[in-house]
Amino acid sequence: MKVIVAGQGYVGLPLAVRAAEAGHRVVGYDVDLHRIKRLTAAESYVEDVPSRQLLAVLESGAYTPTADPAALAGFDIAVITVPTPLRDGVPDLTHVESCAQVLGGHLRPGATVVLESTSYPGTTEEVLLPILEKASGLTGGAEFMAGFSPERIAPGNKKFSFDATPKLVSGIDAKSLNAVKGFYDTLFQTTVPVSGPKVAEMAKLIENVFRLVNISLVNELATLAAPLGVNVWEAIDAAATKPFGFTRFTPGPGVGGHCLPVDPVFLSWKVQRDLGVPFRFVELAIDVNRRMPFYVVQRVTDALDRRRIPVAGSRILLLGLTYKINATDLRASPSARVAHLLAGLGAEVRGADPNVPEDQAAQLKVPLVDASAEEIAAADAVVLLMDHARFDLPAIESHARYVLDCRNRLSGPNVETL
Repeated sequence: MKVIVAGQGYVGLPLAVRAAEAGHRVVGYDVDLHRIKRLTAAESYVEDVPSRQLLAVLESGAYTPTADPAALAGFDIAVITVPTPLRDGVPDLTHVESCAQVLGGHLRPGATVVLESTSYPGTTEEVLLPILEKASGLTGGAEFMAGFSPERIAPGNKKFSFDATPKLVSGIDAKSLNAVKGFYDTLFQTTVPVSGPKVAEMAKLIENVFRLVNISLVNELATLAAPLGVNVWEAIDAAATKPFGFTRFTPGPGVGGHCLPVDPVFLSWKVQRDLGVPFRFVELAIDVNRRMPFYVVQRVTDALDRRRIPVAGSRILLLGLTYKINATDLRASPSARVAHLLAGLGAEVRGADPNVPEDQAAQLKVPLVDASAEEIAAADAVVLLMDHARFDLPAIESHARYVLDCRNRLSGPNVETL
């Protein structure tokens, strides 16, 4: 089939490459000309797609990256994987809407359009479908198929491969579901059909709300356990020995990335708008995580005070600036907030992260240095925010005068855990 994957980011590019490897003729469409230039040169910017893998599908002719809308003509399947950000706390579906408009102009009878971008329940049928119908002059269900299949990408996760992760699929009617499922059956080992797009949209949000609420729970416990004289990490490990009824989550400096700070708000917004009631669990969880960088800064400030070192003028080294372990993604990383708060108090803040690409270093707004023994020893305080595998943890223990360990990976008289 001719497959269009609209959006060549962390979701769309792995999907496009997988579809090309499965034997489809794939057009990777993106409006970002810089991205298309890099893709055409077989230069991958997504960690889950090595450049050699990208080169193979390019050379085979199965994958063509383009920013030209004319290349979308004649598609059998089109998958939308564009961003769905928040703007002032409100879901911004501008990218979905504009993409649907373009695809609708090329939509022909018998073709299928699938939305993968995360959004609130009702987006597929209430937003996407009307645009496609108006732009094409065709009727959804009768003349073309449509559905929703949420992405389950976990950047940098080596345990669960792309094709081995079960794929939820849905359609606006039975014929659409068959078309959507038939396509994804060629890419994934397991597809899980559900009754309709709203169920699939809600399922995706439940997955992320579950993570957000549980991370918020252990983060708040971390702020309370120390004053109670309890090692929260040991208590969590003890609880995790129960083989049922408990899922292990661990504290940290807050949540970041493309999902947890954004996706649960979609559901909270939808509930408030349509039902007129707050989604209190989500709102509380967001508030707890929003306060975690302040708690980290307070712990560092208190530790410096005990050593009679004012935070203003102190030298602080932050280790691990991405939002996720061993990843390269800086989006919404709580580390940036920690750095901003400490700098605002007058500290000389430096950051070390071997995973951050050089072209993204400017986003950090702090000097990027190597986590050398000299840098570690020169710092009045070291904060381990993300425990990347490339960090030399014994060297940190040996050379740091004081460490706030937000990941429970270090030990010694100079180390405090979050």
